Order: sequence, then structure tokens, then C-alpha cells
Amino acid sequence: MQQYDTIIIGAGHNGLVCATYLAQEGQRVLVLEASDTPGGLAATREFFPGFKASVAHTVSHFSAKVARDLKLAVHGFDSATAPMPTVGLNSAGEHIVLSGTGAEAEINGVSAEDATSYRGYRQLLQRFAELLEPFWLKTMPRVGDTRLSSLLTFAQLGLKLRLLGKQDMGEFMRVATLPARDLMDENFDSELLKAMLSWDGLIGSKMAPRSPNATVLALLYRMSGELGGAHAIPVGGIESLIGALNSAAASTGVEVKTGARVGRILIEGSEDGLRATGVELANGEQIVAGRVVSSADPQRTFLQLLGVEYLEIEFSNRIRRLRCEGYVAKLHLALDGVPNFEGLAKPDGRMIIAADMDAIEFAYDDAKYGNYSQQLVMEILVPSLHQESLAPAGKHVLSAHIMYVPHKLKGGWTEEARAILVQLAIDTVAIYAPAIRAQILHSELLTPLDLEQIHNVTGGHWHHTEFSADQLLMMRPTYEAAQYSTPIPGLYLCGAGSHPGGGLMGGPGHNAARQILG
Repeated sequence: MQQYDTIIIGAGHNGLVCATYLAQEGQRVLVLEASDTPGGLAATREFFPGFKASVAHTVSHFSAKVARDLKLAVHGFDSATAPMPTVGLNSAGEHIVLSGTGAEAEINGVSAEDATSYRGYRQLLQRFAELLEPFWLKTMPRVGDTRLSSLLTFAQLGLKLRLLGKQDMGEFMRVATLPARDLMDENFDSELLKAMLSWDGLIGSKMAPRSPNATVLALLYRMSGELGGAHAIPVGGIESLIGALNSAAASTGVEVKTGARVGRILIEGSEDGLRATGVELANGEQIVAGRVVSSADPQRTFLQLLGVEYLEIEFSNRIRRLRCEGYVAKLHLALDGVPNFEGLAKPDGRMIIAADMDAIEFAYDDAKYGNYSQQLVMEILVPSLHQESLAPAGKHVLSAHIMYVPHKLKGGWTEEARAILVQLAIDTVAIYAPAIRAQILHSELLTPLDLEQIHNVTGGHWHHTEFSADQLLMMRPTYEAAQYSTPIPGLYLCGAGSHPGGGLMGGPGHNAARQILG
């Protein structure tokens, strides 16, 4: 029987990050991936002959520390990629364009008053983001933990808050709990600008502008890192990041086995209690290890791979109550040329379709009741303008996130329901790019249900569970599992359902490895 120091379930980016850190310290590590390729939601796949795309289509806050520690530059990842502009699309072609990052960010297409307000708003939020940034790569202590290391973490946070000064500290405490709508209404007049700037606090969640549940914290989380919240496509595309992570893992001796679906986590009991001792694959093969680390989502890990019979009922009930319903669908279009968006010289930015915050709110309201809106809100890229290998010469790929598409559609995801949504999405894009219909060679729609089935993510939720006040920091995903260890000795978590959260950041994998290594 094969034996390892650590088995990691899932070769998404967090699984690969965790594996490499452990292997750097001499552990024998095996990563098991159910699909045929590593990468999880960031895996690049062919959706039509010659045309490729990934669900995660940009990088905004991948950890520079993780990139340095794992020497990802040596393995082909270029973290110095220039950010792309973010464009708030206007149906009359009078778009808002935000370019650059940090103090160098520029905004065009708004009034002088909104431009001035944006500079102040940006400086304040960037200061708050920098305050929080060190804590995304730390294990957040349990409430009541009196160990010196834990007390120092709380003391560091308290000191950083004090260093803001009395006025800004009070403003941070106020702003961090605001609904996105209140924050935008306080600062800006342009409805298009408000919708555009609130997008990164909402995308991937089951929340809307009026939701009073950590949407501003989500925005600050995405503002961490060198790009300050701007988005980029690395040289070589998203697959260059996954390729570098895979290569770095291999260089340290990590074994990555694809097409290896884990059926269950093996548990042994003795007079000392229960312990995770390995896994059994779907084909019946058993592999033993000193510990098992799951980068799968918490509900899949505990309710399916482990089993509630090994858990206290209070804990398993909290896991069942985690909010894991995905609300983002993915649209891919294979195009016969570069789409022409009216008012843009070139569609090489991240384009947001959301006329105002009401449009976002109403789309959310429809999804709450099992429908999708007839007025879609979307984020669009043409990634093949940045990575030619995604399409044949002269052809292009359009990649779109459609927000507020429910995992459980009223009436079910029939072929008819899918076709209606695809046509509605194309009609929405055509408002801004009227000639695009004639360019479409093929379309693909991935609903949250599809994402669940393809990528083994409960509910098709990007972040494995909601990024909300009761599921954050020392409560993510829930207490007794928020410091990467779990109630079962030898079983750990390292996926997006752990602190700090989802997105292509690498924090959960980094933190879990640090916790395991002590």
C-alpha cells in the first residue's frame, strides 16, 4: 500500500500551493485531482475546436509572497503584468474608463466632481486594504485563544488600527460594515460609476448593493496585492499561473495524480479517538498518509468525503447551514474576429454591463426567487487579445461572467432554459457591440449547476461558501474548522472555504501549510 506524509484532495491553486510549501520542508506529498487537468476553476479548457477559456479569467490579487516563496517566476509566471482598464459600458457609447492602479489610477468619462471624489475614495480604501493585507496570510486565532502567538496577532491588528489615527479608525469601522450602495451613494453622483465600482465587492456572492453583509470587506480583500484591485491577464494567460504552480510542485517532489477521484476519507478509531489516515479512491484503491488536507469545499469535505457519522451533530449542522449557492454563470463565445464595442477603440479591458445599482439589485431579486433577470448584469473580457493561443489566428474568444444566475433555477436547467439565457446574454452584449451576432461561431453556457458538476464545487460557488460576516476571519467556514485543522485529528482544510477566502490569491493554501508545519 502506498504511503505519504500528506495527501491533498484537489489540484486547484490552493491545493498546489499547500503541497509545494509542505514538500519544500521535506514531506512526501501526493495531490489527487478528480479531473484530467489541475487548476480547478482556473483550468483552461477547450470549449470549441481551437477555442479555449477558463472560468477564472483574470488575476487581481494573487499573493506576491506566495509567488516569491514558490519561485513561480522561475517556472514561467510573470507577476509584473500591467493591469487592464475597467470599463463601465454605456449604451450610448459614453463609457467610463478606469485605468492604472493605486495612486496612478486615472478615471475618464465622469464629471470633475466625481473624478475628485474618486481620488479621495481610492486613497482611503487603499489605506484600509493595506491595513488588512498582512492578515490575509495569517491564521486568525480562535476567539478566546490566549496563546502568545494568537495574542500577538490580535495586538498587531489593534496597533494597525490605532496607527490609522482616531478619525480614520472610526471611518474604517463604519465603512467596513456599510452596504455597497451606501458607500457609493456617499461618494459619487454617476449611477454608472457606482455600479462599476461596487462590482468587485459583489461578484461571485449571493449579495447585492443593499446587502448589509461584508461587501465592502470583500472589496478590500480584492484590493490586496500589487495590483491594488485592478485586473490583469498574465503573460501566457491564466494557464501560465496554473502551469507555474504545477511545475513548482513537481520541482519539490510533489506527485500530482489527475483522473483520481477521491471516494472517501479513511478514518481509524482507537482508544485515543478518531484520526484521518488516508483516502479511498472511487476505484477502490486505498492510499495512506500521516494527514489528509482537503482543498474541496467544506460541505463536500465533511458531508460527502468524511461523513457525518464521524462528527458531532452541532458541527455537522453548522456545515449544512453554510451558504454555498453559486450565483454566477459563465458564457464563452467563439468569434470570427475582434468584436467592435461602440465607443471603444479596442475591447482590451474588463467591461462591466450594469447601468446602475438598481439594475444589479433587481437582478439579485430575480435570482432570490429562482429566476434570472431579463436585464442581465455582466462582466466581459476578450482574453484572446492578451493571449493569442486561446483562439486560431484571426479568431477570438469572448468570456463573460453573468451575475445572479441561480444554481437551482425554477423549473430546472432544461435545454430550453439554457438556450433562452444564452440568447438573452448575446442580445445584452449586442446592445454595446451590434455586429457581434454575425461573428459568433459557437457559444457555451456554464450555469452554477454545471460548475458544480464539472469542478466538484458544492452549489457551483466560486468561493466554496459565502464571503459574509458570519463566515469570515476566525469564523471561516465555521468555528472548530477555521484554523485549517478540523474536529478530526489528521484532517485539514486548505481551500477557498477557509480564511481568507476565494479568488486566485493562494492565501488558504499558504496558511494551511504554515499551520501544519507549525
